Amino acid sequence: MMDDTQFSQLSFGMTLAFAIALVAGLLLKFWLASRQVRHVASHRAAVPAAFASRISLEAHQKAADYTLTKTRFGMLELAWGAAVTLLWTLLGGLSWLNQSLLGVMQPGLWQQVALLLCFGLVGMLIDLPFSLYKTFVIEERFGFNKLTPKLWLQDLFKSMLIGAVVGIPLATLILWMMGATGRYWWLWTWGVWMGFNLLMLVLYPTVIAPWFNKFQPLEDATLKERVTSLMARCGFQSKGFYVMDGSKRSAHANAYFTGFGASKRVVFYDTLLSQLSADEVDAVLAHELGHFKHHHIIKRIVAMFALSLGGFALLGWLGSQSWFYTGLGVFPNLRGANDAIALILFMMVLPLFTTFVEPVFAQLSRRHEFEADAYAATQTNGADLASALLKLYQDNASTLTPDPVYVAFYYSHPPASERLGRISMQAAHV
Repeated sequence: MMDDTQFSQLSFGMTLAFAIALVAGLLLKFWLASRQVRHVASHRAAVPAAFASRISLEAHQKAADYTLTKTRFGMLELAWGAAVTLLWTLLGGLSWLNQSLLGVMQPGLWQQVALLLCFGLVGMLIDLPFSLYKTFVIEERFGFNKLTPKLWLQDLFKSMLIGAVVGIPLATLILWMMGATGRYWWLWTWGVWMGFNLLMLVLYPTVIAPWFNKFQPLEDATLKERVTSLMARCGFQSKGFYVMDGSKRSAHANAYFTGFGASKRVVFYDTLLSQLSADEVDAVLAHELGHFKHHHIIKRIVAMFALSLGGFALLGWLGSQSWFYTGLGVFPNLRGANDAIALILFMMVLPLFTTFVEPVFAQLSRRHEFEADAYAATQTNGADLASALLKLYQDNASTLTPDPVYVAFYYSHPPASERLGRISMQAAHV
């Protein structure tokens, strides 16, 4: 048994650890963002020498201004996000919401489902102004936004409908399992969560994604023959090649694999096909194939399995500790379960502590990108890959002069100078 003194110490320790993580993470991210702003602004006046012959000063300055605008707005989002987290936790927001629902509902499974649903809806409303500003102000200012208010509302309605149809039953099942499967509920729940994620990998490309975009079979016979030949040469199969009407929402370009197992398909944005030559499309596809060749997708799924298992085990322990709740400003239910509160607090608090290991995952992702580039350069012409990547950097207004420390902490893809430099070095040794 724990006496009152021990309980108070643990509760205070939880409050202190939370406060330190919140403040330290916020200060770290503000420092990184400030470095990025200073570095990009100081290099805005001239195109880096390595790109001077291929990138115009106008394009370089557009990318710099786009990066500066997004980074400064991101700092505002960081501050607001920290304030909202405080409002939910130490300032009593979540506790108030829980008690308000208990005032109109009996304790139990449905009250907990309602708590999760209300928390999600309030969070969506809080984030809505930022989403609107990014889409209709920032993206619009730099010529990327193609969304109309009508299409934006349609997307919002579809997202909420899918969230309700998929999310509410899943949340209900998880909350029921937390209360009904005993001491090792976290292990059974982890299994259900992983099964759901794998199911989504299969269903998303064929069931969910078509709700938002049209996917037409690739009709360019010459290009289709080229990419089919490339796939066969690399030993890959897919369910088909599709063109997505990404241009109705954004001018940004991309290509990707989606699905899992036999449901894999190759998707090209229509914006990508309009910007790249056939050789460059080949090179971009070869890069994506490189991820499969090096088993990056499987490695990431396995890592997700392992990390989520650790997360569920930690939640299983924390959820049984009263000081976890009181230390975060929430008084646990005395007449019922606290599973929904535990889930919400865990989802809010865990990112504060994982902030400090983000560079590890970013570095691993950049290494995977280098490996995929190297594979693409062996299957296609490295010069075509370099040309395609440079066009994508330019068309997406990605800055050519990011701060190195900011890159090390955040970037999942290497900056253009490093990436193209590696490709050139590989080509020189072929």
